[in-house]
Formats: sequence, C-alpha cells, structure tokens
Amino acid sequence: MAASPAYGEEKGGSSSLGEPEYGHDPASGGIFSSDYKRHDDLKEMLDSNKDSLKLEAMKRIVAMIARGKNASDLFPAVVKNVACKNIEVKKLVYVYLVRYAEEQQDLALLSISTFQRGLKDPNQLIRASALRVLSSIRVPIIVPIMMLAIKEAASDMSPYVRKTAAHAIPKLYSLDSDQKDQLIEVIEKLLADKTTLVAGSVVMAFEEVCPERIDLIHKNYRKLCNLLIDVEEWGQVVIINMLTRYARTQFLSPNQNQESLLEENTEKAFYGSEEEDAKDAKAEAASLAKRKPYVMDPDHRLLLRNTKPLLQSRNAAVVMAVAQLYFHLAPKAEVGVIAKALVRLLRSHSEVQYVVLQNVATMSIKRRGMFEPYLKSFYIRSTDPTQIKILKLEVLTNLANETNISTILREFQTYIRSMDKDFVAATIQAIGRCATNIGKVRDTCLNGLVQLLSNRDELVVAESVVVIKKLLQMQPAQHSEIIKHMAKLTDNIQVPMARASILWLIGEYCEHVPKIAPDVLRKMAKSFTNEEDIVKLQVINLAAKLYLTNSKQSKLLTQYVLNLAKYDQNYDIRDRARFIRQLIVPTEKSGALNKYAKKLFLAQKPAPILESSFKDRDHFQLGSLSHLLNAKAVGYQELPDWPDEAPDPSVRNVEVPEWTKCTSREKRKEKVEKPFYSDSEGESGPTESADSEPESGSEENGSSSSSGSSSSGSEEEDEEEEEDDSGEQSEDKEEEEEEEKRPKRKDKEGSHKAVLGTAGSPSEEEEEEEGAKKAKKKAPQGRKGRAETSSEASTSESSSSGSDSGSEAETKPRKAPPSSKASSKEISLLDLDDFTPPPPQPIPSSSIISTSLVTDLEGLTLTDTSLTPTLLSPAFSAVKTYELLHRMAGEGLAVEYCFSRRPFPSDPHMVAVQIQISNNTDTEVKNLRVNEPKPLSGMRIQEFPEIEHLAPGDTATVVMGIDFCDSTQAANFQLCTHTRQFYVSIQPPVGELMAPVFMSENEFKKEQGKLMGMSEITEKLTLPEKCRSDHTIVQQVTSAANVGRVPCGASNEYRFAAKTVTSGSLVLITLERREGSTAQLTINSEKMVIGTMLVKDIIQALTQ
Repeated sequence: MAASPAYGEEKGGSSSLGEPEYGHDPASGGIFSSDYKRHDDLKEMLDSNKDSLKLEAMKRIVAMIARGKNASDLFPAVVKNVACKNIEVKKLVYVYLVRYAEEQQDLALLSISTFQRGLKDPNQLIRASALRVLSSIRVPIIVPIMMLAIKEAASDMSPYVRKTAAHAIPKLYSLDSDQKDQLIEVIEKLLADKTTLVAGSVVMAFEEVCPERIDLIHKNYRKLCNLLIDVEEWGQVVIINMLTRYARTQFLSPNQNQESLLEENTEKAFYGSEEEDAKDAKAEAASLAKRKPYVMDPDHRLLLRNTKPLLQSRNAAVVMAVAQLYFHLAPKAEVGVIAKALVRLLRSHSEVQYVVLQNVATMSIKRRGMFEPYLKSFYIRSTDPTQIKILKLEVLTNLANETNISTILREFQTYIRSMDKDFVAATIQAIGRCATNIGKVRDTCLNGLVQLLSNRDELVVAESVVVIKKLLQMQPAQHSEIIKHMAKLTDNIQVPMARASILWLIGEYCEHVPKIAPDVLRKMAKSFTNEEDIVKLQVINLAAKLYLTNSKQSKLLTQYVLNLAKYDQNYDIRDRARFIRQLIVPTEKSGALNKYAKKLFLAQKPAPILESSFKDRDHFQLGSLSHLLNAKAVGYQELPDWPDEAPDPSVRNVEVPEWTKCTSREKRKEKVEKPFYSDSEGESGPTESADSEPESGSEENGSSSSSGSSSSGSEEEDEEEEEDDSGEQSEDKEEEEEEEKRPKRKDKEGSHKAVLGTAGSPSEEEEEEEGAKKAKKKAPQGRKGRAETSSEASTSESSSSGSDSGSEAETKPRKAPPSSKASSKEISLLDLDDFTPPPPQPIPSSSIISTSLVTDLEGLTLTDTSLTPTLLSPAFSAVKTYELLHRMAGEGLAVEYCFSRRPFPSDPHMVAVQIQISNNTDTEVKNLRVNEPKPLSGMRIQEFPEIEHLAPGDTATVVMGIDFCDSTQAANFQLCTHTRQFYVSIQPPVGELMAPVFMSENEFKKEQGKLMGMSEITEKLTLPEKCRSDHTIVQQVTSAANVGRVPCGASNEYRFAAKTVTSGSLVLITLERREGSTAQLTINSEKMVIGTMLVKDIIQALTQ
C-alpha cells in the first residue's frame, strides 16, 4: 500500500533533505528509501480529486509539523490546494502555510493572488488565515499589499478578523518601519473597537509600534477599563501593564504627601550640618503649605475598582499584573488587598513561585506590613528547590521585626541543619542581616554564629566567619574573646574568603589581641606561597598594620612577607607589596606620606550595612523581565514618574458621535423657547454619557416635534434601556461590594426658604399645552403601555415645571385630584388640556399600570387624606438637607442640597437634586455653573443653567438631574465661579433612588408573589412607644424612602410601593405589626443590594 512508507516517515528521524532517514523501526525502511521518493504517497493524495484524501493528507502533514518533523519539501503540493473549495482542507492548508511561508518565500509569492482572494472569502476563519499567511511572508516587495489587507481587515465585520489584523500590525512594522504613520491610523481605528476579542490584541500592537502615542489611549481609557474583566487572559495582562504606565503619566500620586515626608526625613546627607537640616525643614513646611489636599481622579478610581476582581483570576500572570498595578498606583491603605492573592500563587508550580517571590521580596522592603499576617506562608519546605528557599529567606528577613524575630530565629535554627549547603550559607547571611537591623537580638545572633564555628562542615564555618566579621565591626571592643577564638581557626579553615576575613579582623583590631596577632602573622608567613590571592593581600595588610603598631615583634616578619610578595606571580600582589614598603618603611626616597601611614591604615572604618539585594529593584516595573533579571531587557519601557500637576482630565471625555443624532433632533434644536423637553441626554447610551460631557446646547434647545420625531425618540429610548441593562450587569458585583461597605452619610436637617430660579422657564399654560401635544403624538404608536407612560410622565413634567414657575407652588403642596374627576375623564384620559394635573411625584411604569385606571385612582382616596400632601410633595422645610460646600471651604459661598422628590423634567431616569446657593461674601459672584462632571461609569449628570450673577447676601435655588444608575455611589463634579473651582460630590441615600408607584392591593400581592425567595428580605424590629400610631409609622417610612402608600384591608399592616428611577425595578415594602411592640418588615425587590440597605434605613427611621 501507498500509505505504509509515509507511516515510516512519520516515525523516522532526520529532518534535512540531503540526509538518509533512520527509522525507529527497521521494518519502516527509512535507511533504504531514496530522497526523491520521500512523501510520495502524501503528494499523490494531495493531487487527487477526492477531498477526503486531501483532508487525510493535510491532517498527517500537520501532525508531522506538530511533532517537529520537517515537511517543507511538500510546500509546492500543499500550496496548490489553497484554492480548494472544501473548507476543512483550506483551513489546514493555511495552518501549513503560516508555518512555512517565511522559509519558502518564492513559492509563497507565486500564490499571493490566491491569498488575496482568500481575504474576500465569506468564511471569517479563511479571511483571517489568509491575512495571517500574507503577514508571514517576510518580503519587502509585498508591503503595500499587506498594508492594504490590514486596512481592509480592520474594517471587517468579524471581530476575529479584526483581531488578526491587530496581530499583523507588529509583523508589518518589523518588516518596514516606514509604514508607522499608516499603521498608527489603523491602531487608532481598532482601539475604538468595542469588542473584547480585539482589545488585547490592539493594545499589544500599540505597545509594539507606538507606545509613546499616549494620546491614542485618552478617548478609549474608560472603555478599556470597563472591558477589562471580559478580555481573554493574555489580553488582560497586556492592557493592565499599559494602563499602569498610562496612569503614572495622567494622575497624581495618591501617596505624594506621605512619601515626600518620609523620603525627605530619612534620606539626609551623610555629612549634613544642623543648619542645613533646619533650612530643609523650613523648605518642607513651605512646600507642604502650598500643596493642595489630594483628591483621587474618578478615572484613577475606575481603574483600581475594575482591576480588583481580577485578583481572583486563575491565571497567575493576570494576578501578578494586577498586583504590580496596585503596588505602583494605589494608595498605601489599599495595597494590602494584593497580599492574599500573591500568597495564593505560592501554592502553584515552582516556576510561578520563583517569579512571585521575586516580586514579593521587592514589595516587602517598602510595604512590610502588607505580608506580615502571612508570615507562615513563607516558611520553607524541605521539598522546595534551592532558589525558592533562598527567596523565601529573603522575604522572611525583610519581614523580621522586634515582635516576630524570636519566631523567625527559631525557624532559621532548623534551616541551618539542612543538607543543602547553599541554603545554609544563605540562612547564616540572613541571621547576620536580622542582627544588623534589630539591635536587641544582635548579641543572641552573634553567640549563635560563634557556636557554628565548631560545626563539622567547613562551608558553614566559613560563612559564619564572614558574617561575624561584619557584626564585630559594630562593637569590636566588647568582643575581643570572639576575635581570639577566630584566630585559632586559621589552622583548620581552608576557605579563602573565611581566612581573609579572619586576617582582616585581626589586623583591624590588633590592639585588642596584641599577643595573638604576631603569632598569626608568623604562621601565615610560613604558608604564604601556598595561599590564594585574596588571602595573600590580607597577609600583606596584616603585616603592615602590625609593623605600625608593634614593630619590635613584627619588623623582620613584615620584611620577609614583603620580600615574598615582591616576586609573586600575581601583579596585584607585587604592586601592593611595593606600595606598602614605600609607605611604611621610611627611606630617603619616601615622601611626606610616610608620616600619615598610621592614619591611612588604621583609620576608623564605618560598619558595613547588610542590605537586601532587592533594595533598588523597584525602579523596574514589577512583574517585568527586567525586574526579574535586575537589568534592563530589550524592549523594556521605563515606568514614568508621577506628574507634579495633574494633566487635563477632560481629554478622556468622549464626544457623542454625529451619526447618532437623527434628523428629528435637528428639527428640535430649531425651537429654543421650551428648554425642559430636550432629549439630548436621553439619546446617548450609558457608556457614551459616562464618557462625555453633556452637550452645551441641551439646556437651551426646544422640544416641540413632529409625530415622526417623537416616535423615533421613543424607539431610541427603548434601545437605551436595553443598553442600560447590559451596561449595568458588568458592574453589579463591584457596586454591591462598595454599597455594602459604604458608611451611612450623616445628614443634617434644617429649614430653608425656597427661592426659585425662574430664568427662561415657560409659563404653566404653555407647558400643559406642550404636554398635551406630546401625549397625542405618542399615542398612535403600537405600544400602549409606552404611550400611557409617556403621557403621564409629560403631565407630571408640565405640572412640576409649572410649580417651579411660581413661589406659591413651592410653599403650598398640591392636593391629589378627586377620584370623580378622574373617572369622568377615563375615556379621553390622554386629552390633557382640561385635565387637572396629578401630583408631580408619581412616575408610573407601563408594566405596573392597571387596566382599570378608575379603580387605581379611587384607591388613592383610601389613604390618609391628611397625609397625602406630605407623602407626594413634601414641603421644603420637611426635606433633609445636606451640605455640599461649607462656607469656610467655599470662601464665603455656601451650598446645600436636598432631594426634592419630583420628577426631573428633562429625563425621567434622573433624580432631581435641588441645590441652594448662598453668597455670604461682600462681593458679587458671577458665572456659577457646573464644570467637568466626572461621573462613574454609567452615571449621567444634567447641569443646572448657569447663574450669571449672585449679589452679596442673596440665595439662589436651582435643580440639576443625576442618573445614579440605582447605586449609592457619589457623583463628582466641579462647582465653578468666575474665579474659583470647588470639587464637590453628591451621594444619595438609598431611599432617594426610587419613585413612588400607586397600585391596588391585588396588584401588590401579585407583584409580591413574583419577588419571593432571594428577592425577599425580612427583619424583625421593636417599635418604640412614640412610633406606634398609623400616622407616625407612615410618616417615618416615607421620610426614609420615596415610596407611595398602597391600600390595605388589614388594620395591622402597612404597604408601600416604589420603583427604582433608573431601571424601573419594583421595590415593595410591607410592615406588619404583631403583639405588643414587635413588628416585621419585609422588602421584596430584585435589586438585593438596594433592598438590604433600605431595610437598615427604614428600621433606623422607625426605631430612633
């Protein structure tokens, strides 16, 4: 059969063409086969007309390549099949061509037209493979073709092909660097890609081609942060490393004030004077006075928050990348979270352990406290390789302090008994470092090391001698006995470094051992010619020192040693001998230096500082190859220093693209007289609005539109809601964690006089007419619920804008309309011209509105009528106010805010925040406005209209809208005047993130039945005496949360309903009074975090 020789070929050995092939099996006949018949059967199969044979041949060829066999001689036969119509064959042909296209360039060039056709193939895998092969042909002549192919692939519908285009960019750049400008354009285009598949690859291309073009990252920064969690693992590593360097150039150091204090205090000049120190202290005080208090940029916080979950990744490289990001970017208080993740990696393979321990050793020098709780994780196992043991020793030594040193020294004692000699030597050095760093254990360590001098192992003794020598330099006078003991070891120790250390000690402290030192010199002179060079040099030094201090006994010995050294083979020793002879032995030729010989040789020498070898490694980026080698590797990019002043953060704001704006928008913009119905905020999705500033014209644009524009607007709103849902899911976990940990805000209550900002607001009649028109035009659409919602929302908008236009509406809350009027208008409910507006508070949802509106409106009258005004539209005096800007911090400008619990006119998904600004200065404040809002991802902020003038002593009240995305995270923005900017933030209580919903008792029970199990939270509480009446209970619950009362047949039960403003999720509250003062509170909501926080707030309101 034709297949049997090929089977032998696959098992055979040689890979080059001209050599015979020796098979593993003698029967394979490899040694007897001639070269020209190699792979004949495969070639025949590839030339056949049957796709099944071609597929079988390609499978065998790819298997050969996988085993490392050379299949390059099959290139002509394979490349012919690149035009094969069978998709499976074509895929394998491209796999083969990617491997050999670079080696067989001439043959590959012949088929280049086929590859170009492959770029147009309907199958995305073929298009990607064709581009991969094309970029593997390393011939400068086809650079223009590759450039064109990459540009086309970058616009491909398939993200997989776009990813392949990103991979091809560095290949083309390495082939022809002149194409850099065109490639940067492609990179810029691919960076704007919203798919996770492309993100990692394009950032890799960016790092290879143009890492200095940091301006390309600005607009994509927030998107990359948000996509990070879903990118593949190796893409995450690349993106995190790039964002680490980006953040170091764009944000201020979160530890700048602490670091400058620490560094300037610790690193003083060695020979500094007291006067200089005093000057430095004054300069420090001045610089600190000038320095502004640090406020973390929200984009900086976004990066830290979105990378934190990746510490739980199963990929060690991702965990390491996040760890180095936190180490280089996070505030000191937050860096501790990485310790647990890194310790977890120590259970992995030894290679991973080695890299992690290298980085932990560097971190533990600066942030010792971070790893102290995990001290036992760094204890050494007998099965650990030597390199791992030495790194763990390094970490243990770095973590040693006065509290744990006794534990660590006991651990070291057991290590000394190890059979691994290199490890024992490292342990002895570690004991020496502990003794140097911690004064109280110095004597203990020294005694332990002296005991080791009697060890049988010469290497242990030698290492102990070297360490003892360094320790003795700190207190030589107290330890003359140890020096004597060490002098006796010269007869036994043969390790050159140890002998040299003993001789240096005896020479340096010869006055402490005046009788022993000459005898040691005598012994060393006998064996001088047989000693190592390092020992000979110390013998010469010992002779010179003894000659200067005790010339009677050692004069002849010194001359003898110098004569021996004069004719030594090593020129260093000969030079040293001549130099010392001229220096210490006075002759006519010796100059003035002879007088100072004693000072030169016996000068006081500073004790050596035993430092970690990892001390200066942190200037390399952690986790990099350069850090591992402690030398700059090829392609390493330096970690930039923090900037002194923060660059402009607005560069990361993304403009809403023009193509998202429909023509009906342009029609709306033509009319300027009605500002409250501008939909400019509503049309951009959550991602875009989070990244961009609201449009400048959004507060001045009119909103009357044709029926076509209103229908397109409602469709866009539907699309936005879908985007909102998908955008929120990715951040649910982080928000839940943050909200649970966040402490409750302190709120202060106060009564304020309402002063309305009525500049440019339309009259009440105009607003009602506009609402009626809008409702009529939206009604014909196919969505009944949607039409009802929009009509009622527009009604509430018109009523709220009407209430804003006069001061009476602010102080006298409206009453609910009588039910009889509602029932009479049931048929023409959308005809709002003569319909009394309902209270402004409710924002009903299409899914909750009952089929019978009459019964709903009648149900409203069942509630306590005396309470209705306070429930639905609470007076300003009763609303809790919060301080936004204290008059001291604001230099006379005091700002307070409250949640008015009215629908925000421009956007029903926003919470209306009423802001009261008081000018307590003597001068007029101009141009009061919100500047550069920095909302977190998904949040949106609608600024209030600019206040042009605010006279001294005056107060202005304005309303702004914030979409908190159903989260209690703070919205940050700048409050600006014509001279100053103040950074402020508004953090909502959980009860203000919802709007009341009115429903019948049956509907309440039906909805409650859908929200059981994990969506239900139940807590028991004890009601105090003052909070047992119906009136008080309802008042306390409605003060804690913006909810509506639901009628209830039972006298001991209170029900309330609301929905979250952003997502419209239902929140149902049931309070059931039991015997005595006990009660049970139940909250049903699919938003479990909101439910948990709401339970706490309501219980606090009822029990305080």
